[in-house]
Amino acid sequence: MRYILFFSLVLLFFNCEDKQSKTKKASNTVTAPSVAKKEVAKASIVEDGREFPKLNSKSAMEFFLEYDKAHKENKVRIFTDFGNIDILLFNETKFHRSNFIWLTKQKYFDGTQFYRIVPNFIIQGGNGDDKQTSKKRGYIGRYLLPPDTKKGFKHDRGVISMPSSEITNPYKLASPYEFFIVQQKGGAHHLDGAYTVFGRVIKGMNVVDKIANQDADDGEWPMKNIYIRKVEIID
Repeated sequence: MRYILFFSLVLLFFNCEDKQSKTKKASNTVTAPSVAKKEVAKASIVEDGREFPKLNSKSAMEFFLEYDKAHKENKVRIFTDFGNIDILLFNETKFHRSNFIWLTKQKYFDGTQFYRIVPNFIIQGGNGDDKQTSKKRGYIGRYLLPPDTKKGFKHDRGVISMPSSEITNPYKLASPYEFFIVQQKGGAHHLDGAYTVFGRVIKGMNVVDKIANQDADDGEWPMKNIYIRKVEIID
């Protein structure tokens, strides 16, 4: 399978653990928080009663390929203190859709934050500054996803896309726990071809605008935490 071969070539980059970075980012780029190298356990069903394997970069693509066959949900609702955001996930980007549905069912996003806001550009979520987020990642597994940028989707206002890892890699491998929503009027098309668009907001862009207009520090971190209270699958 070409995905497995692809991942074996870049396995060197995958032994990583996401950590939040509050350093200043250029407002025309989108990356996940900086990462540190860490040994990743082999994917297997461990003897602690878990019902799914701990994912790593070697097994993730095959896992989501199989997961996509049985799990076709494609609408989610993000609950925040500013209101709700409903998102349609694109079936064409099946690995990224399946990944988001999988993480939603594992309740990974619950309690994370919109940790980066850039008015008239993006809001970025899926991380936080608490230990619980790191623990959840450690339990689910450490892995990256390849870009899927040739489906014709553009970074129009209201789309959801996946930031690349800050690991130096030539393939723009994406951080699967992170996402960003384009708030910019007219879209942010300089991002096209570099990041994977895998859905769009179908209700709640006014909420996205409210979040984007909150005060932030020099590192684009909100002055007051903006929590994702929960993410649920909807009909």
